Amino acid sequence: MAGHSQFKNIMHRKGKQDAVRSKMFSKLAREITVAAKTGMPDVNMNARLRLAVQNAKAQSMPKDNIERAIKKASAADGENYEEIRYEGYGPGGVAVIVEALTDNRNRTASSVRSTFSKAGGALGETGSVSFSFDKVGEITYKLAVGDADKVMEAAIEAGAEDVTTDEDGHTIICGFEDMNEVSKALEGVLGEAESVKAVWRPQNTVPVDEEKAQSLMKLIDTLEDDDDVQNVYSNFEVSDEVMAKLSA
Repeated sequence: MAGHSQFKNIMHRKGKQDAVRSKMFSKLAREITVAAKTGMPDVNMNARLRLAVQNAKAQSMPKDNIERAIKKASAADGENYEEIRYEGYGPGGVAVIVEALTDNRNRTASSVRSTFSKAGGALGETGSVSFSFDKVGEITYKLAVGDADKVMEAAIEAGAEDVTTDEDGHTIICGFEDMNEVSKALEGVLGEAESVKAVWRPQNTVPVDEEKAQSLMKLIDTLEDDDDVQNVYSNFEVSDEVMAKLSA
């Protein structure tokens, strides 16, 4: 598993749950608003909105918050969010992709650039690192839906490309363009997914030592703490030994 996914689990366990939850709700709401604005404000007519609402529900976001976020899309005085992708290198030459939804491009760019600089990294041009990643669909399920064989069989039948099962659950990978179709097919067999989203998956990973791993952990945590940042992806990998030390 790429290091970033491993670290995300650590940060969620170590983080103050209420603060983490509040920030997560605010980011989910922003994605719902943007999705509702880019198409019809109806989950049956707008695939992106359907997925955004599904992901919000999976995180137990209250129904009122979801409805408020959808209504915000049609409000005359609502913010206009812009989707921006930043690419750069963190400590140890590790590639990092940052996806943001912002109503102030200058503020976000300045904040992201400063975070990279403080961590000993640097922002690059758009396309400077994304060529070494594949944009794919990622569908996750809790372990309770069934064993690895059952999920693998359902995933193959639905047209997915890859499945991994670990202590955190089942992760199904499919083509980015097939995400909506595959998730619907899986829903018929396994029920509603925990999350369905587009992710940047590294083609190769870069091993890092404990010192670099700590710096990267701090960089990713600071980026994810930024209200404008929706997602962060990276291509580093950490040994089980280093992971055990960082988890302690």
